[in-house]
Order: sequence, then C-alpha cells, then structure tokens
Amino acid sequence: MFVNDNLKIFSGKSNTALAGAVCEYLEIPLGAAKIERFADGEKVVRVEDDVRGRDCFVVQSTCRPVDEHLVELLIYLDCLRRASAVRITAVIPYFGYARQDRKDEGRVPITAKLVANLITTAGADRVLAIDLHAAQVQGFFDIPVDHLAGELVLGKYFKDKKIDKLTVISPDVGNMRIASRYAAHLGGELAIVHKKRMSGTEVRALEIIGEVEGRNILMCDDIIATAGTVCNAASLVKERGAEKIYVGATHGVLAGEALEQLEQAPIDEVVVTDTIPLAPAAKKLGSIKVLTVSAMLGEAIKRIHKNESVSSLFNDV
Repeated sequence: MFVNDNLKIFSGKSNTALAGAVCEYLEIPLGAAKIERFADGEKVVRVEDDVRGRDCFVVQSTCRPVDEHLVELLIYLDCLRRASAVRITAVIPYFGYARQDRKDEGRVPITAKLVANLITTAGADRVLAIDLHAAQVQGFFDIPVDHLAGELVLGKYFKDKKIDKLTVISPDVGNMRIASRYAAHLGGELAIVHKKRMSGTEVRALEIIGEVEGRNILMCDDIIATAGTVCNAASLVKERGAEKIYVGATHGVLAGEALEQLEQAPIDEVVVTDTIPLAPAAKKLGSIKVLTVSAMLGEAIKRIHKNESVSSLFNDV
C-alpha cells in the first residue's frame, strides 16, 4: 500500500474516470475540488483540500471540447500555485494541439508551443504526458516533461494474444519507427503502406512494401483521428490476401466519420486506451476494446513523487 499525505491528485472534468482509477492504483483518495461556472459561463475551480507544501498532480486530457478543457487545466494550475502547493504536475494523458508543432506553410501558428507556454505560465512545474503526437513537443516546454508510451499497455495486450503469422504494418512512413519496435517486441514481420494525402481529411493507400498475403496484420499508431489512414490501409491489405486485421492506438479521438469508417472497414479489432473517454456511440462499435493506462500513470506519478526513474518503466518494452 502506497500512502503519503504529501501527495495529492486532482481531476479536471475531461477524464474523471481515469483519475479515479489512478487513485485506486495508488490507494489514495481523489483530491476534493469543485469546478463551477459563473452565470456568464466563466469557470472557477475551488480546491477544498489543504495543498500547502504538498506535491500536487492534476489529471486532465485536453480532448473535446479542447479549448474548454485546456482553460480548465490552466485555471486549476493557477489555483494550486496560489494555494502554495510545493510542486504542481500537469498530467495530460492526451495533449491536444500537439499536431500543430511546426510551420508547414506561411502565416500559421505553432500552437503546441503556445500551449506549452500557457501551461508553464499557469504554474506547472512538470508535465506528464502519454504519446505526444510529435516527440519534439517535449522541447517546447521549459520545464521537465515525462513522456510515457502507450506501447507499454498496447504491446502487452497484443503479446498476450499470441498472434501467429504476424506482420506489423506501418500505415505511413512517419510511423515506421513505432511499427519496427512493435515488430521486434512481438516477433513479427514488418511492412509499410505507401499513402498519398488527397486533402486534410482524405488519405489514399496506394501500395504495400512487404508481404501480407496469408498473414495476420497489426497496425499501431499514437492516434486514430478520422480513421482514414488505418481504414484505407486495412482495405488495401485485405485485398492483398491478409487474414485478421488488428488496429491499436493510444488515443481514440474518433472525430468526424471515424466510427462509420471503422465499422465498414475489414478490421477485426480496434484497441484504444482510456486517455480519452470513449463516446457513447463508440461503445456500440462491436470491434472496439478499451485498455486502461491507469496503472502506468499511477506508477509514473508514484516515481515522480519519490524522485525515482520514470524511464525505467520501459526497460522491458
């Protein structure tokens, strides 16, 4: 049993179930706080526990509605800073705006850097996140960032399934490094799908580099947003003679027509984690399974609190 009165974990409204599960893992109560609105819609956070001199963690995914959950996190951090918490860690299982990490055309913002500045200015001393869309986002912060990988949870699940004749497919070139790690960890072959982006929402899979005929396929990525990439890739490998097709992703954003596309695609199982709460409509999708990251987050929080190594969590991955 892990007990320490100096550790306090609070939850924003974006993912209270995950925050509660983390506290269950650590066997401590969730910190008491109220999040209310003024008549004009402004939010106010009232922390009801004594946090002076304590190590505080705020669990808040900046998922839909992204702006509202982000502002709520900033208010929470400011509240704890002004209440004299000795250290404040923003626990952001899903970090929204991470995809806006560079200027790929003229007159556009680098919003990931802006959000990093806001979180730091609001009072965070540290950030704990899972699978940032781009690793360089860590460098946008001027405070320590502990970057966890959903691979720790997803990899264990797929390894326990003992999938034979496994080929791990990277649905695009950018995901090659992740796919190769999964292939090495699970003992599978490696293949890659060459794709072409037709627009901001449409992606077309064109060709496969590697053998998929008669093989069971696993596609893993950090995020499923519109599901266009994985659904096109799944259709292509099925046409080329693949048997079962599994898809794994840390963040199930599932925006736009993602659910409809996943339902129509030749995918046997879609596995996501609870970094983002699953929408009621998504729960009706028979092929979807949700894994919890609560134990991984809880262990990381415990190690941060005790000033122990967090990276050693991944020694066996």
